Amino acid sequence: MIGNLVALVCGALFAAGACISGMVRPSKVLGFLDLGGSWDATLAVVMTTALAVHALAWRLARGRPRFGDCYPDAASTLIDHRLVGGAVLFGVGWGLAGFCPGPAIVSIVSGARASLVFVGAMMAAMLVYHRASDADG
Repeated sequence: MIGNLVALVCGALFAAGACISGMVRPSKVLGFLDLGGSWDATLAVVMTTALAVHALAWRLARGRPRFGDCYPDAASTLIDHRLVGGAVLFGVGWGLAGFCPGPAIVSIVSGARASLVFVGAMMAAMLVYHRASDADG
């Protein structure tokens, strides 16, 4: 019960931060990626602030989880074609559409066609990947 409440509060905080910072608007993200044009440093400020908050929270937690016995181990430390391919796919999607998956999901409540198309395409790609992974193993 408490875990679900914490997840809800964290999700709401993320959504509020994405909306307040404008990261749900592809124009903000594309402005950050436009190094040759009218560059918008807003995303760098958002990332720096998020990193500072995380570092402070980690310091206060002293490396101990508050809702569990220990943190899970990393799924893998291997840098393979799946990791690199996923990173490339993420970067290309981010650069073309101006959406990162988290803020895109937040932005679907606006009903904007671009966010609905992006999230739909993302879900379809996840389904294809899941089905292909099941067929392999």
